[in-house]
Amino acid sequence: TAAAAAAEVTHLSQRDAADIDEQLMGPLGFSVDQLMELAGLSVATAVAEVYKLSEHTRVLIICGPGNNGGDGLVAARHLYHFGYKPFVCYPKRTAKPLYSGLVTQLESLAIPFVPVEDLPQDLSGQYDIVIDAMFGFSFHGTPRPPFDDLIQMLVSLSVVGDSAKRPPIVSVDIPSGWHVEEGDVSGGGIKPDMLVSLTAPKLCAKKFTGPHHFLGGRFVPPPISSKYGLELPPYPGTSMCVRIGKVPSVDISSLRENYISPELLENQVMPNPFDQFRSWFDEAVTAGLREPNAMALTTVNKAGKPSSRMVLLKGVDKQGFVWYTNYGSQKAHDLSENSNAALLFYWNEMNRQG
Repeated sequence: TAAAAAAEVTHLSQRDAADIDEQLMGPLGFSVDQLMELAGLSVATAVAEVYKLSEHTRVLIICGPGNNGGDGLVAARHLYHFGYKPFVCYPKRTAKPLYSGLVTQLESLAIPFVPVEDLPQDLSGQYDIVIDAMFGFSFHGTPRPPFDDLIQMLVSLSVVGDSAKRPPIVSVDIPSGWHVEEGDVSGGGIKPDMLVSLTAPKLCAKKFTGPHHFLGGRFVPPPISSKYGLELPPYPGTSMCVRIGKVPSVDISSLRENYISPELLENQVMPNPFDQFRSWFDEAVTAGLREPNAMALTTVNKAGKPSSRMVLLKGVDKQGFVWYTNYGSQKAHDLSENSNAALLFYWNEMNRQG
C-alpha cells in the first residue's frame, strides 16, 4: 500500500470519534453491522498484508463484549476465508442478535472458541498472531476480569525482547487498556506490533511506536470529512487499508519463501524441450495466471555485456520462440552482433520457472 506520513493524518478525540459514529449511523444511513463488517474486513486485510500466510497461520483473536469485539469476530471470519486458522477467545458474549449471528457464522466454519482457562500462559507456542479486539475508543475505567488478566498476558508477551520468537500483537483501533487520547499512561500497557485504526486514528495513536500502523474503513463520506476537517490518506487500488507512516526497513538477507512443490525428476521430463514447455505453458494458462507469456529475455552484445528485459511471447513452435521488437532496439542490436540469447518464464503461483 501507499504510505502516508503520520503527522499529516487527522487524529480524533474520543468525543469526535463518538460523534462521527453517530453521524454515520444516523443521517448518513449506515447500520452498526455494516460498519462492523467493513471494520473487520479492514483488520483482516491489514493482517494479511504484513503477516504472510506461509509463516503466520494460527491466529488468536481475543474479543471483548462490545463493538471492538464484534470487529474481531468479523475479522476472524475473513481471515478464515483468506486461508488462516483463526481461534477465538470470547469470554463475555453479548446476547444481541448481531453478535450471536457473528458467533453462529464462525461456528458454521468450525472455527474453535477457546475458553480463557484453556489459554496457555505463554501464547508463543500455539499461535503465530494475536489480535487484541477487547476494547475500543468508547471504553472507560479499569478492565474487569477476565480482561484484566488477558491484557496482562499480552503485556507479558509484548515485552519479549526478540520479536521473531513471539507472535506479533495486532490491536484493533485502540490497544486495549490505553487511554483513547493520552495513550499508555502508566507505561505498562500492551505494546502492539500493529495498530489498525478505524475510520480515522484516535489521539492515542500518536503514542504508538510499533512498526505497522494501518488505517482501515474505506467508507468515510465527504460530509464527515468536511465537517471534521479530516485529512486521511488515499486508499491504494481496491485495498481496504492503507499504511500510515514509513514502511519499516527490511533485512534483505532474511527474505526467503519456503516453497513446497512436487518433486521434478529427470525421468518425468519430456524428451523434447518444446513439448515440455508447451505442457507447462498450457498449465499456466489453465491456472489463470496473469500474463503467463511474460518472459525475461537476456541478450549479449559483441563486447560480452549482457542485458535483460521483460517481453511477451507471441508464438512458439518447433523452430523456436517468437516475440516482437523494433529492429532499432537494444535487443535487436545485441542479437545482430551475437545470436545467443536466453529466455526465462517465471510462474510464481505454480512455484515453477522454465
